[in-house]
Amino acid sequence: MKKYLYFLSCLLLPVFFSACSKYLDVDLENQMTLDEVFNKRKTTEQYLAQVYGYLPIEHDMFYSEGGNVPLSDEALFSWVSWVPWLNFANGAWGVTTTDYATWEHNYKGINQATVFINNVDKNVELSASVKSTMKAEARFLRAYFYYLLLRRYGPVFVWGDRAADDKIDPKTVDRMPLQTNVDFILSEFDKATAVLPLEITDQAWYGRITKGAVMAAKAELLLYMARPLFNGAKLYVGLKNKDSEFLFPQTADANKWELAAKAAKDVIDLNLYSLYVDTKEKDPFRHAIKSYMGIYFDKWNSEVIWGRWSDDGFNYNVRTAPPKVVTIGYGGYAPSLKLVDAYPMANSGRYPVIGYGANGQPVIDEKSGYKEVGFTDNYVHPLDNFASFKAHNSCVGRDARFYASILASGMYWTNPKPQPRQVTFFEGGTSSYTKTGDCVKSGYLWRRMSDPTNDIEAGNWGQFAWPYYRLAEIYLNYAEACNEKPNRNEAEALKYVNFVRQRSGLNNLETAYPEVLGDKEMLRTLLRKERMVELAFEGHRYLDLRTWMTAEQEMNEPYYTRNVAATNYESSWERTKDVFPGKRTFQPKHYFFPIQQKQLSEMIHITQNYGW
Repeated sequence: MKKYLYFLSCLLLPVFFSACSKYLDVDLENQMTLDEVFNKRKTTEQYLAQVYGYLPIEHDMFYSEGGNVPLSDEALFSWVSWVPWLNFANGAWGVTTTDYATWEHNYKGINQATVFINNVDKNVELSASVKSTMKAEARFLRAYFYYLLLRRYGPVFVWGDRAADDKIDPKTVDRMPLQTNVDFILSEFDKATAVLPLEITDQAWYGRITKGAVMAAKAELLLYMARPLFNGAKLYVGLKNKDSEFLFPQTADANKWELAAKAAKDVIDLNLYSLYVDTKEKDPFRHAIKSYMGIYFDKWNSEVIWGRWSDDGFNYNVRTAPPKVVTIGYGGYAPSLKLVDAYPMANSGRYPVIGYGANGQPVIDEKSGYKEVGFTDNYVHPLDNFASFKAHNSCVGRDARFYASILASGMYWTNPKPQPRQVTFFEGGTSSYTKTGDCVKSGYLWRRMSDPTNDIEAGNWGQFAWPYYRLAEIYLNYAEACNEKPNRNEAEALKYVNFVRQRSGLNNLETAYPEVLGDKEMLRTLLRKERMVELAFEGHRYLDLRTWMTAEQEMNEPYYTRNVAATNYESSWERTKDVFPGKRTFQPKHYFFPIQQKQLSEMIHITQNYGW
């Protein structure tokens, strides 16, 4: 019995690879009529597949409607021109910027879902129970598209359960209050949950929505609604629509944390999902590394609640492969130095860097055991034990997730075929720094989602699985809500964050930090650090910083890197802000995207977001 969800690309039958543009649009033009589409089982299934097709492709970092990773401080992708995230990172974007503008795309998905809901009962080849399930899937997808709009733009206009009316006067359209949005989404989620199955048992249909997927989305929605951005933020106090309704809550409601806690616990109490653990490795530390890696590499495992499948491993993996070391490697998907600093130490369990000085140098927790300077000779990577090397001390003794995720200078390429190849990021190194072209600029590459068993030199780029929701996120959601809710439950918060830490071989949080007991603010800080590490490069960090309203503190900084422009290995480990041009910028208005100019031109009385 499978206890997971993957959105398989095989669900999108070939005709639907262009479905988001022309095929089966609502008017259908000179093609099939709605009656013809919904009369047959095959075309009805195809129509539902193209509604799924509006889901974001979050693992494609170049897809402007997709991933959030390069928008946040967890990443420093290497390219300095022609990529959509640069303007966002530098603050040079506005109402005419079309990159990452998802308004129109999601409303098209909403409309297509409504068409399906309103017509599926016409089918004469499907049973009533099958049609009911398919309708529930479309109902969830429609609500989920509203949720995606909500977390990017704030409250939007909600059509509800009716089809879009092309006769409506766009001058009369305005956004509806946040609670109206949330109430509709939750109502639709609950309706879908009442109908959908707990599991998908037919392998041909792996990827379709289950109760657990809907409940996980509900838990995340309620978590975000409890956080400061959606819960009484001063920036949005007084913002009204044209009907003089407040768009956002005017005061914070701490009880929203109770709702978030309950929703997360409801997912846990399904007892359908479990943290993935490797079952073959005997060495404890290698076991911890492989258990974290296996979330992505052991397909269809017990931790994944809902996800997306892609057969195209090339486009992602080629950008995590080091240039010059491998035949085809672009080397651009890189973690930021801040993310690398975040991984705890294996022995102490403490996070080594507690802040930064004005010059970008780290403020180190002396109790952690971390060393920022010096080298260890004849060091052997705990997983890739192909050969020893001179390791910078910052790479020694880290959490298992560090070695699963980070390819640092001096380490060996993950696949030893045809022979072990050392990777060094400096001018003249094996993957040499250059001012232009593909190279590594942060001093590190991201390796976590790149399966080391893929022999890319032989053209084996592998397949890619991307979880929208997995159990570790739900544990961390629950821990956060338990810490924040009025009836604070510190024991539960520690219990579930420790489940996540234990999988990586770490001691309990209260063992690493005895002083955390009874300290709500300290536990909040540590939970956020744990979340940054555990969910790295999964698209959560950008949303977390915004909904916590800490982005102004975290994302206004120079682009600090290792000094890969140095001409020798030892000097390349110095910290500098001179390698990557510009500065990361986040202004208060950036907490929400602006309503774009195309929509402003159509709906001239729509209420714009703060600062735009």
